[in-house]
Amino acid sequence: MKLNELSPAKGSQRPRQRVGRGVASGWGKTAGRGNKGHGQRSGGGVRPGYEGGQMPIHRRLPKRGFTNIFKKNFAIINIRDLARFESGSTVDEVELVKIGLIKGAYDGIKLLGQGEIDYPLQIKVNAISKSAQEKISAAGGTVEVV
Repeated sequence: MKLNELSPAKGSQRPRQRVGRGVASGWGKTAGRGNKGHGQRSGGGVRPGYEGGQMPIHRRLPKRGFTNIFKKNFAIINIRDLARFESGSTVDEVELVKIGLIKGAYDGIKLLGQGEIDYPLQIKVNAISKSAQEKISAAGGTVEVV
């Protein structure tokens, strides 16, 4: 059996129903669109969310909260992710992008304290958690908040 020898199961495929092809077809005259109005016209129809003039659900429901347009979007890195770096190396945005830990555009990098580290690293990030700061210092590394 080859790919070019495969065919669909008997009766699983039917030809497309061509409407508006005469009275005898059962789909003649208005072709299932009814009489007159926007829905019958070529290219007609209503926009998504339109409810026939009734107040649409997105306007009926109450609105809550707001979106802070000044929010900073940080790339999150954990201490366990720094195991890829050698002892004494410098970890900054360029190195994190090069190694593939950060993909995409962010406003900064934040280092969190999940995981362990037992060798010193020089780290340059935009924000750091207290636990991460303590673990880096205990391993003999330094942290610079840029």
